[in-house]
Amino acid sequence: MTIVTCPNCGAKNRVDERAAATKQPVCGRCGTKLPSPSSTTDDGHPVELTDANFASFLAGAGEKPVLVDCWAAWCGPCRMLAPTIDALAGESAGRWIVAKLDTDRHPQTAARFQISSIPTLLIFKQGRLVDQLVGLQPKPAIEARLAQHAR
Repeated sequence: MTIVTCPNCGAKNRVDERAAATKQPVCGRCGTKLPSPSSTTDDGHPVELTDANFASFLAGAGEKPVLVDCWAAWCGPCRMLAPTIDALAGESAGRWIVAKLDTDRHPQTAARFQISSIPTLLIFKQGRLVDQLVGLQPKPAIEARLAQHAR
């Protein structure tokens, strides 16, 4: 059982991971679809994180490392990095989880981790920040850092 915070109304919901694997969980208060701590969305893209669901998503990730791409729509290097982040999500094969956080739309989380330059890639393990890469990075460098924490 995992506690998932609704991205719409902020209500805390208990979600059974086994049931969530076959049926989309929804908020008990407002009916909004809840994010699930899976490695990617159904279309192989990174999970979109918000200020509201960030902590619960990390808590639900378990032992897998979580790569969080902190980005903004206006940022050229962020847009250049996006295909690499999408590829890492699609090729993760369950080794790690890939997510994205729009720092303009979710400034509380960005401030919490002192994101002052984007793109910034945060790597979490068991809910704790264990590594960070700042700036445009090549895919092999990101994969190497993730692999260090996937053991």
